[in-house]
Amino acid sequence: MFAVIRTGGKQYVVKEGDVVDVEKLGHEAGAKVLFDEVLLLDDGGQTAVGTPLVEGAVVQADVVETFKDDKVLVFKKKRRKQFRRTRGHRQTLTKVKIVKIYPDRTAVPAEALTPVPPAPEAPQKAAPKAKAPAKKAAEKAPAEPKAEKPKPEKAKAKAKAEAKPKTAKAKK
Repeated sequence: MFAVIRTGGKQYVVKEGDVVDVEKLGHEAGAKVLFDEVLLLDDGGQTAVGTPLVEGAVVQADVVETFKDDKVLVFKKKRRKQFRRTRGHRQTLTKVKIVKIYPDRTAVPAEALTPVPPAPEAPQKAAPKAKAPAKKAAEKAPAEPKAEKPKPEKAKAKAKAEAKPKTAKAKK
């Protein structure tokens, strides 16, 4: 018997006993997980194709470990522009072992149906400190008006005019 399940935006063909690497699930090692998005179910004689999901079918799995995948390098380059960027990325994955495929949800044991809370995430950075409240306008002393500074162009023109002696030209 095999099934096609969907998790993390990807589809996986699984059968009992398979160990599959899926997108991070957020559960600790040893937790039981139920995949209820079963797209196809085949027991050897009959094939049930979902529209889009097979009603009532679930796949039970145990979380083996959470790990980081190999690094993928992303290299960008623009020719003749002296532009090069190299970035790396390591995807977080969860390794799960498929325990049992149930064509009907009612056949699942009660302990497998109990939801397992996701593992707590790493502590996040502390929130930025709140700024002290601004003083009210009434508490502030009234600001004195600032004297306007002369603009540089006017100052230069004024200095040039003062330096040049005025001469009267006689008209003939």
